[in-house]
Amino acid sequence: MKAAGRETKSRKAGTVSAATLKQRMLKQLVCSDASEQALRLRGFSRIAGVDEVGRGALFGPVVAAAVILPESLESLAESGLKDSKQMSQADRERLDLQVREMALAVSVAEVDAETIDRVNIYQATRLAMLLAVRGLTMEPDHLLIDAMRIDHGCEQTRLVYGDALSLSIAAASVVAKVYRDALMRELDVVHPQYGLASHKGYGTPAHKRALVEHGPCVLHRKSFSPIGSMIQKKLEIMEVNN
Repeated sequence: MKAAGRETKSRKAGTVSAATLKQRMLKQLVCSDASEQALRLRGFSRIAGVDEVGRGALFGPVVAAAVILPESLESLAESGLKDSKQMSQADRERLDLQVREMALAVSVAEVDAETIDRVNIYQATRLAMLLAVRGLTMEPDHLLIDAMRIDHGCEQTRLVYGDALSLSIAAASVVAKVYRDALMRELDVVHPQYGLASHKGYGTPAHKRALVEHGPCVLHRKSFSPIGSMIQKKLEIMEVNN
């Protein structure tokens, strides 16, 4: 038993180490306009960065943003624009304002929990990105997308870790994150029992405890574990009692 316990602890330590190594790697990546410059050399001029937030949350919509920036991005680089997950709330909100002020076009779209449950989170994320691109007031001639492709006729570049490498994708990441975080704070007033203002709908221990105590609401993603498991257990108990 002791040996098994040591093995379990070793595996957990290995998992934490892998996650830590990934975070270190991401922090070493340089967010620049290299991808945008390469595309401009090929003749593209209206390049839209596209990214999403909220894909792993248990509550609320997945949100995507599309941003078309001007050719010169030096001011954003100097301001510290990068992957929104690696920035403080204050820095994200400051850069959100800067991006919106200088962008040629900005669009935000969301896909609700009901749709996520119906089509699955991957397809819902692609749909949110598509809606964001369609909502742009300027037609893009190329899409720079973080790790995905969407059903749009425009030429596309799928860039893995794009929000840590491309200033256009990072801008979309920041805009989407600031928008969704503000939405979660608003919904926290409507559903105060879950603590949404703190965890933004993600599966933190506090959120999971609130789910056990209060059960899910209509805006929770029923297809996500542990919510789906909770609903199934409740149905099984009802069947036994009946």
